[in-house]
Amino acid sequence: MSDSSLRLVWVYPDLLSTYGDQGNVLVVERRAHQRGLSVERVDVRSDQPVPTSGDIYLIGGGEDRPQRLAAERLNRDGGLSRAAANGAIIFSVCAGYQILGHEFVNDVGERQPGLGLLDVTTVRGEGARCVGDVLGDIDPQLGLPQLTGFENHQGITHLGPTARPFARTVFGNGNGTGDGTEGAYNDTVFGTYMHGPVMARNPQIADLLLKLALDVNALPPTDDRWYEALRNERIAAATQPS
Repeated sequence: MSDSSLRLVWVYPDLLSTYGDQGNVLVVERRAHQRGLSVERVDVRSDQPVPTSGDIYLIGGGEDRPQRLAAERLNRDGGLSRAAANGAIIFSVCAGYQILGHEFVNDVGERQPGLGLLDVTTVRGEGARCVGDVLGDIDPQLGLPQLTGFENHQGITHLGPTARPFARTVFGNGNGTGDGTEGAYNDTVFGTYMHGPVMARNPQIADLLLKLALDVNALPPTDDRWYEALRNERIAAATQPS
């Protein structure tokens, strides 16, 4: 696989990197390098055009005003939507997840158009904020182990008919709709509320993105001892009685 090369695009780190989600791009980059893959990483600030030639795009979480600005600029730019139309892999977290949907409620209480890359709509929850550790069972079609992460959001995200839940919660709120769903995905576009960062806790998600981008069914094995230690620690901490 040493002849393969991937273009990894980190979208708007100046607006959407509040909760350590930049760790996701570091994990994907590291997992690729461990397999002998060369990676071109492109960090795209919000005053720059989003390239359409990337293989994997990562979008993190952010606070309300930066989220509104990011949605406005991504809609105006159009690069991420064109990349999705070309079959690029997109993985989004929290505010980024909401932006990929049809609409969300912004910091001034208005409905903000999203990119429509996921069939989801987000409203502002009226109850307590969704905060804390989450465990969930990822959709069996994806072939991934149990999801572990940390959520911190007020939004409630409803899935439309063409969106599949990324996971079903064992505990925690996930999408906040009360139906046990967490995140959403279609063929190549993924969204989740999980921080942590989620790929440090769940490196197999990074591997899934790599396999999709390379169009392969498996990757060479790699040393997962550090990741498994972290996963086991966080799962144990989450499941212990408070």
